[in-house]
Amino acid sequence: MLFPDYRPRRMRRNETIRRMVRETRLHVDDLILPLFAIEGKDIKNAIPSMPGHFQLSIDQLIKAAEQAHALGIPAIILFGIPSRKDPLGTQAYAKDGIVQRAVQAVKAKIPDLMVITDVCLCEYTDHGHCGVVEGQTIDNDASLDLLARTALSHAKAGADMVAPSDMMDGRVTEIRAALDEANFSHIPIMSYAAKYCSAYYGPFREAAQSAPRFGDRRTYQMDPANAREALREVSMDVEEGADIIMIKPALPYLDIICRIKDEFDLPVAAYNVSGEYAMIKAAAEKGWLDGQKAMLETLTAIKRAGADMILTYFAVEAARALND
Repeated sequence: MLFPDYRPRRMRRNETIRRMVRETRLHVDDLILPLFAIEGKDIKNAIPSMPGHFQLSIDQLIKAAEQAHALGIPAIILFGIPSRKDPLGTQAYAKDGIVQRAVQAVKAKIPDLMVITDVCLCEYTDHGHCGVVEGQTIDNDASLDLLARTALSHAKAGADMVAPSDMMDGRVTEIRAALDEANFSHIPIMSYAAKYCSAYYGPFREAAQSAPRFGDRRTYQMDPANAREALREVSMDVEEGADIIMIKPALPYLDIICRIKDEFDLPVAAYNVSGEYAMIKAAAEKGWLDGQKAMLETLTAIKRAGADMILTYFAVEAARALND
């Protein structure tokens, strides 16, 4: 028996020694803030299921980006809500699309802030699916060119990184080729490599107005019961040219984050998604838990599992807490 010679409580006796032996450290540099861009001017539409977050016109989005930058948050990721939608999601890759203009505006105002763009069609299609629809089927191969065109349009607008979230097979290859051929070989790809078909996306779909009009996304997003499949998905994206690999959601898939980190020698991102954010906010509002402590514990757990960077709606609040 190790006891009484070994007493783990010696290393927990006070805050100073706990800091000295702490294994995992959460830092502002780990955080990426998602923002929602919408058409118009001086618009700040509250998102009821995501307290503290808004659909923002570009002038208001710049203010939010400036606040994040001032707190030391290194990056934002942009999602767009267009004024019109159609079957092929043409506003996703339009030169004057909402995300393209938002990228230009943010980079002109805050050049040091890294701007990542979500590459998908769901926010731009009138059916709400992430690819081209043929009847009741999402056509994988017909979607690839449109996704590549979207990524390229973001790069031309000045995006620092593109992040395909559609889960179509082969999209990283198509995007990498399109970027390289257009002299954007320096633009990295953060791939939503293991994106599960999750119940935790509900608030996001309200925020981005992207809920599918029929069916669901089980034919392209991953089955929550599968773990080995995530390794295959990530392996494919790595071979196709992904520079950063992402697991989404984060909390229900900490085991996946850990396995991916152990298996692959690439930076790992995790998306602390809208439902995870909303649960803590709702419980804190009810007085059922300490919201700030739960937030920091959650983000620390995601990093402890192996995430090098965390996309989170808590980014601003966490940055303030970490900077205190």
